[in-house]
Amino acid sequence: MTADSVEQYHWPVPPQDGYTVDDLFTLPDLPPHTELIDGSLVFVSPQRIFHADVIDLLVGSLRRTVPDGLKVKREMTVILDRRNGPEPDVCVVRADAVTSRSQTCFQAADVLLAIEVVSPESEARDRNTKPGKYAAAGIQHFWLVEMAGEDDHPVVQVYELGQATRTYALTGIQHDRIKLSVPYDIDIDLTELDAL
Repeated sequence: MTADSVEQYHWPVPPQDGYTVDDLFTLPDLPPHTELIDGSLVFVSPQRIFHADVIDLLVGSLRRTVPDGLKVKREMTVILDRRNGPEPDVCVVRADAVTSRSQTCFQAADVLLAIEVVSPESEARDRNTKPGKYAAAGIQHFWLVEMAGEDDHPVVQVYELGQATRTYALTGIQHDRIKLSVPYDIDIDLTELDAL
């Protein structure tokens, strides 16, 4: 194979002021699950089985008890502002925000809970960047899920938005079970991950 026979990929050249949410939805041929953080496109690496299994467990468990008026969605862009469109792994949204099967995003005002499952390539974004942006956008609840221990079990850090500071406060760290009353009654057995 020669260099002439290898097709060259041309990366998009960012605008001087960075990309906008409009660009995120109109640029051709972006990889699946591309996010927009501070006007920069972020491409997601292939995920571990832990990541996929935890998302499946959380989505299924949250849907079992979700009340009328709310919906549980996975891997959907949330528009925080003109230059930020991250894609939480799981989110709970107002049901009236779900308008069609071809929908690709939600507004931050429609999101009650954003959940990030930490991956090695996204540790800093998931732990530091995204929580601050979700809080600034007014998303009331945030969970950060990490793989821990020798048995790689999930540990869920639960946060709630402080109204005065518009920052998240840690309200609990869950190891085997998530039992909460906000944003609605939730009871998730994290040990069910072993059966997936």
